[in-house]
Amino acid sequence: MGVLIVAGTVALVAVAVQRVRGAGGGPARLDLALDQPEGSRIAGVAATEGTLGVWVARPDGDRVLLVDPRTGRVAGEIRLGR
Repeated sequence: MGVLIVAGTVALVAVAVQRVRGAGGGPARLDLALDQPEGSRIAGVAATEGTLGVWVARPDGDRVLLVDPRTGRVAGEIRLGR
């Protein structure tokens, strides 16, 4: 019974710490301008830990831009080879 009380207390503290860290006024915002040719559009976005994948549909072919969300810089690009 004592183990359950300690485990529950640790869980509550962990949840409280997460909520306090995230209480900066809502979800984090990233203002980002991708330098892409005219006629391009964002077809999708996916996030992993530390990287943002932005699927860009361009007139010359689709590609995925790998963006560092901390700096807003494009760290890499994935496209189909021809």
